[in-house]
Parts: sequence; C-alpha cells; structure tokens
Amino acid sequence: MAIEIERKFMLANDSWREGIERSEPMAQGYLVGAQALREGHARASVRARLAGDTAWLNIKAATPGIARAEFEYPIPVDDARALLASLCDGVLEKVRHHVRVDGVLFEIDEFHGDNEGLVVAEVELPAVDAPFPRPSWLGREVSALTRYYNVNLIAHPYRQWSPAERAAEDAAC
Repeated sequence: MAIEIERKFMLANDSWREGIERSEPMAQGYLVGAQALREGHARASVRARLAGDTAWLNIKAATPGIARAEFEYPIPVDDARALLASLCDGVLEKVRHHVRVDGVLFEIDEFHGDNEGLVVAEVELPAVDAPFPRPSWLGREVSALTRYYNVNLIAHPYRQWSPAERAAEDAAC
C-alpha cells in the first residue's frame, strides 16, 4: 500500500518566490468528494488532476492527519478533461510552485478562483518523524486542519471563510 506522508503549512511571507525552480498550472476535481466524506459515505476521495500535458487519477484515504494511504495512476489528458468537465462537482485551480530547500522539495500551491488568496506549502516526507528544513517563509502548520484539504476547498472555498471560522481553526492548531 502506498502511504503519503505530507505536512502542510501557511506561509509567513513571499520570500519563497526567490527559490522557485518551476511552476505549473493545475486543475483538479473530485469524483467522490467532500460532501460524501462529511456524510460518512466515503472512505476515500477520488480525484482527477490535470497539469499541462500530464494527468492522473488519485485515490486518497479519507482519514485526517499527515500519513494517509494514497494511490495515483496516470491517465490520458483527454480523459482527465472529460472527468473534470462532466463528473466533478467543481474544479479547483491553482499554480504549483516547486521550491527546493537544502535538497528538500516544497510544493507551494497558490490557489485561484474561489480560493484566491490562499497559498500553502506542502512537503512530502519519507517518515512521519523525518526532519526537514524550516525556511523563514514557512509559517504555522495546518496539516491537521481538514479545512485546508483540497477536497474541502471545493465545497467550502477560502473566500467563503468568515473571520470567526478562521479564528476557530487557528485556535485548534
């Protein structure tokens, strides 16, 4: 079984932009998504993702935390476009920036559309307790806050979050 170990962070400032190696626009949508997960009808999210001339079908366990079962399979780009257009309840758009710090890759997602203004950094690790660099631009960790999971950003986008909701989530950290 494939296990993804990923930690997610807000950003303290924009100095990470100086280290961008490459950037790619991405679109992703969920065939089984947030509503089914919230209602307890799904044990996993199933998404289609499109990035340039590459596409994937991804299945991720619906368990919160930094370590989750994940399976990812390449699919034809035309299939991904069809899935996004016809079978997904919404499409999340973002630009993923790749920034390497001391040999460790940080993927920084800058969201667009209804999630405009949200920018988060993710780092995948080989073990839950693996050390990783903490650059000055890395802010507070939000790995345990499901509100920041991409699957939830479609059903409850960042622009709809009230200040009270953000404060309640912040207090949970």
